[in-house]
Amino acid sequence: MMKYLHTMVRVKDLDATMAFFRLLGLEETKRMENEQGRFSLIFMAPPGQPECPVELTYNWDGDDALPSDSRHFGHLAYECDNIYDLCAHLQANGVTINRPPRDGHMAFVRSPDNISIELLQKGDRLPPAEPWQSMENTGSW
Repeated sequence: MMKYLHTMVRVKDLDATMAFFRLLGLEETKRMENEQGRFSLIFMAPPGQPECPVELTYNWDGDDALPSDSRHFGHLAYECDNIYDLCAHLQANGVTINRPPRDGHMAFVRSPDNISIELLQKGDRLPPAEPWQSMENTGSW
C-alpha cells in the first residue's frame, strides 16, 4: 500500500512564498526548525486538508541548488470554487496570470520561486468571461 505524504519545493524567500500560498488559500499546518542543519520546513495545505500539504524547504544560508527555471519539477495543482474570482484576487495582489482561464476551467501562475501552479475550476467549466477570454499568455507556465 502507498500513501501520499507531501510535495517538497525549495524556496529562496520564505516570507514571499508563504504569502503567495496564503493568497491561494493555504495555511501553515506544521513547522520544523533545524538549528544543526540550518533549515526550516514549513507545511502548508488547504483548510481542512492537512493530508495534502506542500512542504516549503528554506535553507537559512541560501540555496545555490535552485535552478533558474523550476519547469523540471512540473507543477502543483489546486482545485478552486471559482477560478475567475481566484485569478482576480491573485492579480490584484501582484501575481501574474501566466495562462489565463480563457476556457473557464484552467489557469497557471508562478510562485515567487518560479514554481508552476495549476488552478482548476471545481465541477463544470464557467462560461467564458472577460477579461480572461481575450487575455494572452504571459511567460511560460
